[in-house]
Amino acid sequence: QVQLVESGGGLVQAGGSLRLSCAASGLTFSRSAIAWFRQAPGKEREFVAGVRRNRITVYYADSVKGRFAISTDNAKVTAYLQMNSLKPEDTAVYYCAAAAVTIMRVTLPSEYNHWGQGTQVTVSS
Repeated sequence: QVQLVESGGGLVQAGGSLRLSCAASGLTFSRSAIAWFRQAPGKEREFVAGVRRNRITVYYADSVKGRFAISTDNAKVTAYLQMNSLKPEDTAVYYCAAAAVTIMRVTLPSEYNHWGQGTQVTVSS
């Protein structure tokens, strides 16, 4: 059974930093595409950052480029999202997602078949 468990969320002031973690089990992590999505109240889930199975090709939403960084540690079977220069508009529940097959559109939630339960990130102004 595949499990993705996010941690690291919390309350932070604008301009601060957080690092989210996504601990994976039950899948071949090193061969899985990994992504982070977020969902704010009343809004659709949106893509934040993703990395393909090759661990070379990385994608970011325009709204987080230059501030967020996705990384993976195959030895620890964990993915990370380093978030710097946080803004109030970054407030959302952040979800980790994984796909154990080759996917076409890294930015589409429907491409991923495994999801974590989410972790809340709140940025105060």
